[in-house]
Amino acid sequence: MARRRTRGTATEEVWIAFAGRGEMAWLRLFRPGFRHCFAALADAEGWTLVDPLSGRLVVQRLAAPRDFDLPGFWRRAGFRVLGPFTPTPPRPSLLPPLLPATCVTACLALLGRRRRFLLSPHALYRTLHAELAAGAN
Repeated sequence: MARRRTRGTATEEVWIAFAGRGEMAWLRLFRPGFRHCFAALADAEGWTLVDPLSGRLVVQRLAAPRDFDLPGFWRRAGFRVLGPFTPTPPRPSLLPPLLPATCVTACLALLGRRRRFLLSPHALYRTLHAELAAGAN
């Protein structure tokens, strides 16, 4: 079961979505259905989209209330969606992250996790799906 972190009275949840299409030709090397991932952070005020695109990071506050079913909307649009996850509290580190800046590493950073060998969206999906399944038991 996911722990929830609160700031005051706000509860934060992270949802991760996986897309089958990517804008760069080299993304065709990844498994179909898992060529890109992006996230949304839900708090008491609403939704914030975090979409790490090639060449830029989009962070946008959505004009949707917290009770809007954004994960359901994404599922109806054809994305695979996992969540909710609770971001871990910040913790000190001796070294900076030594991985390339990708959609996977951005989603992991939003979750507050450090995983060295999760390099593809499908590997991230399998890991997070297993965590959810283990928490459901």
